[in-house]
Amino acid sequence: KTQMKMSQLSLIEELQSGSATLLCVASGGFPSDWTLGWRVGGASTEGSQSPGVLRGDGLYSRTSVLRLSTERWPHTAVICEASRSGQSPVTQRLETLCPE
Repeated sequence: KTQMKMSQLSLIEELQSGSATLLCVASGGFPSDWTLGWRVGGASTEGSQSPGVLRGDGLYSRTSVLRLSTERWPHTAVICEASRSGQSPVTQRLETLCPE
């Protein structure tokens, strides 16, 4: 089973330049052929994705980074989704100023 962890990574310089960087970390997946995607305001969006990294426990970890303008973040709903063919996706909503 894929276990999802998600956190926000934003640097002061990036916020000052009008963008925020969001980081999604998913760990506990097996095998390595699952992917991470993003939904921003309900629409699928692609971020940059790292290859799966094999951990010491035999499971994989993967990260994806998405850059959004400060016009959209934190005012737009953002969801990270881990998916693998034939399995239900695992999703995690990133806390924003946007209501449910």
